[in-house]
Amino acid sequence: MDNKAAYDKVFMECFSIEKEKLNDDLTYESIPEWDSVGHMAMVAGLEDCFEIVLEMDDIIDFSSYNAGIDIMAKYNIVI
Repeated sequence: MDNKAAYDKVFMECFSIEKEKLNDDLTYESIPEWDSVGHMAMVAGLEDCFEIVLEMDDIIDFSSYNAGIDIMAKYNIVI
């Protein structure tokens, strides 16, 4: 599985959404599942999947699907 597919899978599993919803409009609290608890589940899923530990500032700044792509690049994960 490539990085994009793995990244998308974490979002789809954590938020129980279809691939079609993975776009610019997917932001924190834009869907009921992406609340504070869902956010931490997503962070844990990404950390497990990519074997990284996100810094606290990056967890806070991870405000959208697209912002996450930029944040992952800081950890040498190209989505």
